[in-house]
Amino acid sequence: MISRRALEIVAAALTGIFGVVVIVSSIDNDIGWSSAGVDAGTFPFLTGIIIVLGSLYNMGQGAMGRGSLAMVRIAVTPSELRRLAGLFVPAAIFVAVIPLVGMYLASAGYVFAVLALPRRQSVLRALVIAAATPLTLYVVFERMFQVSLPRGALAAAFGF
Repeated sequence: MISRRALEIVAAALTGIFGVVVIVSSIDNDIGWSSAGVDAGTFPFLTGIIIVLGSLYNMGQGAMGRGSLAMVRIAVTPSELRRLAGLFVPAAIFVAVIPLVGMYLASAGYVFAVLALPRRQSVLRALVIAAATPLTLYVVFERMFQVSLPRGALAAAFGF
């Protein structure tokens, strides 16, 4: 079980880390004014500051147990956590395999995994939808918009 307090503190820490990353990367793009106007890193820098400040506020609220849902002791039950993992784990695998097999095969595998494995759809229907997904991506991006999606190391090995 995950408590509401722990969940809020972890979420605030993660968004705070994101804010720090935004700040650090914006400093590389220069912040302040130049002869051309505002430098490229100024707006992201200010956005990063706002994210960090909001995260610190949320972390304090979570640590002190204030707010309308402060009395909720359990934020996520084990069954809810399994359902969440059923969405997150395939998505993380999808993102991880894109450099290896490319967007088209990865999207077909992801769609099949989220439809057929938890038994939400029949295997045949999941296969049809999984085959239609990369075909649709190809037509829309490669043909209509003329934007090439990542093909991955597997396609490079076969000369595509």
